[in-house]
Amino acid sequence: MKTAVKIIVLLVTFVLISCKGNAQETKKSIFPESVGIINDYSKIFTELQRKQLAKTLYDYDVKTTRQIVVITVDSISPYTNIQKYATDLGNHWGVGTAEKNNGLTIVVCTPCREMAIATGTGTELVLTNEICTTVLEKTILPEFKKGDFYSGIEKGITELIIKWE
Repeated sequence: MKTAVKIIVLLVTFVLISCKGNAQETKKSIFPESVGIINDYSKIFTELQRKQLAKTLYDYDVKTTRQIVVITVDSISPYTNIQKYATDLGNHWGVGTAEKNNGLTIVVCTPCREMAIATGTGTELVLTNEICTTVLEKTILPEFKKGDFYSGIEKGITELIIKWE
């Protein structure tokens, strides 16, 4: 009788461990998978534009260890605040170096008609919210209103890099 109880306990334990392992394996992140420095999920850039932006950002990263990542998405769900989404996404992906927390995450949601620039704590010492908002409103958004997403992002990145020096 005792052997039967031990076998049942072992089977129940095995089943519970198996279920827990499967639940962890199937748990999906709410964020898209990073594919590099340019993550154009909304397909707003041409292949050539993606390559040009990636080269600019990669060269800057190599030169300074400061990492800028651009993400275009079709939804920020379950978030309602794109700034919070951009901050959490940058943290989730580990944008910038951990020691310096020197990342900058640019998120564009074209269907939402929203955009955000999120900075790591090391970055925001130089690129304050005020600077990022000014670049967004005076450099990037005017180009977006013309329908030129590439020019807006390219000009915005150039200005942010200059201000970051």
